[in-house]
Amino acid sequence: MKAESSSKEPQRRRERRDVHGWLVLDKPVGMTSTHAVGVIKRSFNAKRAGHAGTLDPLASGVLPIALGEATKTVSFVMEGRKIYRFTIRWGEERDTDDAEGRIVARSPERPSQEHVRALLPRFTGLIEQVPPRFSAVKIDGERAYDLAREGEMVELEARAIEIHALEWMAAPDPDHTVLAAACGKGTYIRALARDMGRELGCYGHVAQLRRTAVGPFDESSAVTLEALQEGFDATGAGIRHLLPVESGLAALPALRVSLADAGRLARGQAVLLRGRDAPMIEGWVSISTQGALVGLAEVERGELRPRRIFNLPRT
Repeated sequence: MKAESSSKEPQRRRERRDVHGWLVLDKPVGMTSTHAVGVIKRSFNAKRAGHAGTLDPLASGVLPIALGEATKTVSFVMEGRKIYRFTIRWGEERDTDDAEGRIVARSPERPSQEHVRALLPRFTGLIEQVPPRFSAVKIDGERAYDLAREGEMVELEARAIEIHALEWMAAPDPDHTVLAAACGKGTYIRALARDMGRELGCYGHVAQLRRTAVGPFDESSAVTLEALQEGFDATGAGIRHLLPVESGLAALPALRVSLADAGRLARGQAVLLRGRDAPMIEGWVSISTQGALVGLAEVERGELRPRRIFNLPRT
């Protein structure tokens, strides 16, 4: 007896597209950064995507997502300064150092706002910080949060971080203080709240956390998921929210080269910076020719050495 054929034909998967640029997402609370990247990748039907700096599920705010060739610039965005606005809840320390965790210590004491303000300079500048137990730090190849979830007690080593600025913003009630921090790569705001609570003798954890800037990207260029989805139609109009690949390279010096030199760099050949007007710089630079981004290179002793070449469509 022949099996009946289904009247429904299997849906064909859409072919992924080459989409290049940055989408600055205003990530909502409750979503992981990995999930957010997946949503954006599907929305644009893009071949490649990645993010510049993880945001915890309980945090909201600026999450720069790189698509296509922009993924080659992620490391430069991650090296940039990050700005956070956060609320510390005094009186409780939690094992995750945020509101999601289990309470591990309590105190009836509450700090005066004068004491909070007076403490801020001690947590500004180059300081040593022990990451939270629930963090992505690797220990013998394992993520700290995986070991913590299994109940394993691990000792994380302190490491040097830089907090460029730490500012008192508000105190809605005796249990809470709102602060703003500008910091470098590797800083954990949850650990900052934990350490401040211990220093004040009252314990503390992050109750709310919002990132307002990462490198060259801030809230002014961020788009919510709702606004992004409303911007899409059959023609892919949501593409208007994309920022160019070079927007992630704002911190790098930019060099313009001739079309011939651009061709040499694209073939992996070094180019000599010669002449009276040759730039006197060292280190990483972005390279363009005739208004088009070519790649990233390093200047070493007057020579331009190609490191990453972009395969972008000509406009």
